[in-house]
Amino acid sequence: MNPQIVDITPPTTNLETGQEEKPGTNHASIGIDEQKGETTAYRQDVFGDEEFAEVKYKVLKWWQCGLLMVAETISLGILSLPAAVAGLGLIPATVILISLGLLASYTGYVIGQFKWKYPYISSMADAGEVLMGRFGREVLFVGQMLFLVFLMASHLLTFTVAMNTLTSHATCSIVFGIVGLIISLLISLPRTLEKMSWLSLASFISIFSAVLITMIAIAIQNTGSVVKATAETNLVTGFTSALNIALSYASHNTFFNMIAELKEPKDFPKALTLLQCIDISLYLIAAVVIYRYAGDDVASPALGSASPLMSKVAYGIALPTIIIAGVINGHIACKSIYTRIFAGTNHMHKRDFIAIGSWIGIALGLWVIAWIISAAIPVFSSLLSLMTALFASWFSFGLPGAFWLYLNKGQWFSSPKKILLTIVNTICICIGIIMCKFFMREYRYSLLDFNNKGTLTARGFLEIVMTTVNMTFVVYREPLLLVE
Repeated sequence: MNPQIVDITPPTTNLETGQEEKPGTNHASIGIDEQKGETTAYRQDVFGDEEFAEVKYKVLKWWQCGLLMVAETISLGILSLPAAVAGLGLIPATVILISLGLLASYTGYVIGQFKWKYPYISSMADAGEVLMGRFGREVLFVGQMLFLVFLMASHLLTFTVAMNTLTSHATCSIVFGIVGLIISLLISLPRTLEKMSWLSLASFISIFSAVLITMIAIAIQNTGSVVKATAETNLVTGFTSALNIALSYASHNTFFNMIAELKEPKDFPKALTLLQCIDISLYLIAAVVIYRYAGDDVASPALGSASPLMSKVAYGIALPTIIIAGVINGHIACKSIYTRIFAGTNHMHKRDFIAIGSWIGIALGLWVIAWIISAAIPVFSSLLSLMTALFASWFSFGLPGAFWLYLNKGQWFSSPKKILLTIVNTICICIGIIMCKFFMREYRYSLLDFNNKGTLTARGFLEIVMTTVNMTFVVYREPLLLVE
């Protein structure tokens, strides 16, 4: 029997827990703040009814979702955090790392609440449609696709850099880029995140081992340095370091896509807890330990503070996470286009020629575009920073704040709890605005450092390179290095 899209009785969802309640449930015990707006006009999600489907998407377990989120969030960019600690001092950096990690946990939870209220949401584009209609859907669809394709390109570039480092430039960088493209394409071919989740475990083991080796190598190589509780810094340096820490948690753009394939969407908080416990702990330990031994002169990435041999070892062990983290973003980019084309049709759940051929064609097209962007565009690093300024801050902080305000409109000041949460979510929106404006400003002034005649100076060109590398490295959790 073919999968069918059917209309069913709208579920009632408690936004605090994600639990569905049967019609007629007594809500006397539920607070007035939670009663209002708990139900919405029902609409089927893009995967439809999968009871008799040949290919089933909504089979992801919470721990598999958590590992996917870890693999997508944590990569070699973690090794840039010690430089952020050096720029702020040990105590301020530790406070900011923990505080922003908790805030990112909260904004992730709000995304889960929004999905519970509107079960048909499967991407940021769907959420944009709820907020701003068709216009919001198209804006966030384009934004998410640009963000994901540039992420794919950054991982291809990082793979090329890693191979050049490991082989001492044994062949042309274009060859390594094509090898990375082929590997990434082949690994992207499974159509469900459940199949991809097993790769995420290898990715986590890979990055954990690489970080551990780097910490041990730097600790052995250096006898230690003077640890500064606070650093003497200027506003720009300190602010940049704090924002780089914030952006190391910026992976929320794929959360809706992952929740959509959970077997039990109410289990998303478990997956989120797994992610945040791992990334906060790993970020904190790696940043503090490496800073403790490398000191204020720690390189960014920290591999620059290790010996050439240990850098090669770390790069070699990190190869799986370099590939897999990019592949997860590539898979979600492919799924976004695939579902937009085939949602509501039998091809969504078939293994026929059209379904499989279309999936392979979409994946091939996206990976080729990503490779061209990474290899052929001279200002790739600048464009990467621009994508970061435009989208990363909003997807992880600004939009979740807007989601909560939308969910609770009319109730913002109905109780002390609501007042507190209104303030918190307004702060999230402000953080998104500040991060976006700051990085756009740095991008613009570094790109156009005019002298009195309005020409681009040598100092301006140097600042373009330094700013884009510094901004891009943490945001995309990959070391952006020059490829010879």
